[in-house]
Amino acid sequence: MNTDNAFAKVRPYLVERPRPLIGAETVQLLLMREILDYTVLRTEETRELNTVHTPLSAGKPDEPVRRVAFLATKQKAAESRELEHFLRTATDKAGLKYIRRNGSLLLTEQVQKGDEEVTCYLKDNLCMQCPRCGLYGGTSTVAGQQERANIKHRIEYSTAFSLLPFDDIGTALTFNAINDRNQTTGQALGQRFAVQPATLFPSVITLKSVTERELILAVKTLLACKSYGAESRIGGDARNSIWGIVAGWEEVITSLELTLELVDNLANPTPETVQQITKEKYKPMAGNPQHIIVLEVAEVEALVKACAETDLDKAFLEAAYQDIASYRAEQLTR
Repeated sequence: MNTDNAFAKVRPYLVERPRPLIGAETVQLLLMREILDYTVLRTEETRELNTVHTPLSAGKPDEPVRRVAFLATKQKAAESRELEHFLRTATDKAGLKYIRRNGSLLLTEQVQKGDEEVTCYLKDNLCMQCPRCGLYGGTSTVAGQQERANIKHRIEYSTAFSLLPFDDIGTALTFNAINDRNQTTGQALGQRFAVQPATLFPSVITLKSVTERELILAVKTLLACKSYGAESRIGGDARNSIWGIVAGWEEVITSLELTLELVDNLANPTPETVQQITKEKYKPMAGNPQHIIVLEVAEVEALVKACAETDLDKAFLEAAYQDIASYRAEQLTR
């Protein structure tokens, strides 16, 4: 399957260019997030892990169980920054500069006197005109200026829930201070509550009215992002694997539903199982099943491979930045 054919089935559910008024075109990426080191999934207010009670499985909805919750905000924050980082590196390697000239933002090779280099970063200095801002959205920090109108996100996250119960994957790590003089440990300083390595979190990312270039950037971001949670300087390693892709006029399956279904299939939690569950159970439940496709496992692998192998070269970057510049121009004329 060549690169062009890899995108053929999802192209009817992509758009040629982003528009301020989005349509129903939807692509869902069904992931398995595998934790590879002790990972702290907690809020800032407490040192305990985020947990929630859910049904045990789709087949046992009346049996509650406590699960670790991988909050959507924690997923989005890490991945938004990952996209920001490699866009910055890619533009630099392509010999391009992102500058402000006469009040307009440009991606160019030719820097002139008076040009101001623009750095887009979270959360107080969003440029509101790069591919990251166009996909993840942005809120203006400059009050009362029409030209800084907000951008609505077109990538959506939901909380992911651990495949296994909290009691099977949660742990508390005690840490001590070392006395430099005699190299002995003193009194324990505290505990660090973390998720154990090899924990799995089924997760669904939803893309709304995105272009082919934005789909490529989203897939690259998921494959590249490998650090999550608080205290990531001493843990938080993870790997995202895309097990399924669904496209249609609506969201077909949620992260919780995917988790509960896979618990009923713990003996065989594979991409083939995900594809079968989505196609046979959740597609018929949709409002527009005739406008939904569920990619076969080989088609998912081919699409993911094509996205990963797409080079973020000068032509790709210029087109991606121009898409958002056109989006902003259209938005501000409404």
